[in-house]
Amino acid sequence: MEPLANLKVVEMGQLIAGPFAAKTLADFGADVIKIEPPKVGDALRKWRLLKDGTSIWWQVQSRNKRSLSLDLREVEAQDIVRTLVKEADILIENFRPGTLEGWGLDPEKLLELNPKLIILRISGYGQTGPYRDKPGFGVVAEAMGGLRHLTAEPGRVPVRVGISIGDTLASLHGVIGILLALQERHNSGKGQIIDIALYEAVFNCMESLLPEYSAFGEVRQAAGSALPGIAPTNAYQCADGGYVLVAGNGDSIFKRLMTVIGREDLGNDPQLENNDGRVKRVVELDQAIGQWAKTVGTTKAVEMLDAAAVPAGRIYTVADIASDPHYKARENIQTIQMQDGSKLDVPGVIPKLSRTPGSIKTLAPEIGQNTDEILKSIGLSDDQVASLKERGIAFTK
Repeated sequence: MEPLANLKVVEMGQLIAGPFAAKTLADFGADVIKIEPPKVGDALRKWRLLKDGTSIWWQVQSRNKRSLSLDLREVEAQDIVRTLVKEADILIENFRPGTLEGWGLDPEKLLELNPKLIILRISGYGQTGPYRDKPGFGVVAEAMGGLRHLTAEPGRVPVRVGISIGDTLASLHGVIGILLALQERHNSGKGQIIDIALYEAVFNCMESLLPEYSAFGEVRQAAGSALPGIAPTNAYQCADGGYVLVAGNGDSIFKRLMTVIGREDLGNDPQLENNDGRVKRVVELDQAIGQWAKTVGTTKAVEMLDAAAVPAGRIYTVADIASDPHYKARENIQTIQMQDGSKLDVPGVIPKLSRTPGSIKTLAPEIGQNTDEILKSIGLSDDQVASLKERGIAFTK
């Protein structure tokens, strides 16, 4: 049995942050009912590359879920949510603050209906504070959290990470919050509200950024592929034009690295025995490693560094990922069969549990695919379900 097999989750999220958290729970057995608007569904269905009118991304973000399509602006739909919540363990939402309250679904009122309910709320700036009502997407949160300032070559325009990392970080913090709340519920029998802000999730991953500023007034600046204060670690161009990434910042690793590049003089230099000494001469070290890299191809460079137990690698494209034997051995890539019979490779289930692993059980649903069965399961008759659909309050594709 999967570890979350007995949990019931109501997902009222959209796009990335809330749905990714629910997807993670669903991968490990939770019964996730995704509520999405009639006819159009979650906007993610139309993001990026489409197959037969639906985003390929949808098959990752909404696998293992059931779709209930409701117009939440309608009182009868709101009543259905209340009925679902009475039996649910977790509610996930990532609307702007005040949206639930506008529908009469205030978290405090939902907790009155079900005192054991755990409510995850993800928003750009959180449910409190002067910015709470501002719209917030991941890219803005990444900037406010301090990440965007660092993602550039020195003196050049900061660039965004190529994915919505702010949303995903918030999702993972949300999952951690849910698991913490579930553990506490074992003791108290009570649920609670988890308030996650996108920018906070990014900020929480910014390592020593703030204490360095507090202690020394140091404002860390963009450093390209290097990591300031840790040396040597960088990307170095090889003879074939590719790049080898080298992390030679451990004391013993550094000595082995210098042997590989033929610079034992640096490896045996007492001033370079520790990181603080190496940081002072990082330009010299980068030049030495860079000169060596230009004499070998990328594959050969990695092979030589691997043989010396120096952490190193090359930059992967998705084509590299798809063909890599380690990804295959770890089942990081799984193949699913679409409804039309075609095959699709998707990311596997992470993290890996030895005794109760998660799994991909069902394809992502069509809009409202499970509307009838869910509504009937909470006591609505065939006529009531038909009436809701006729009036556009509920929807089945």
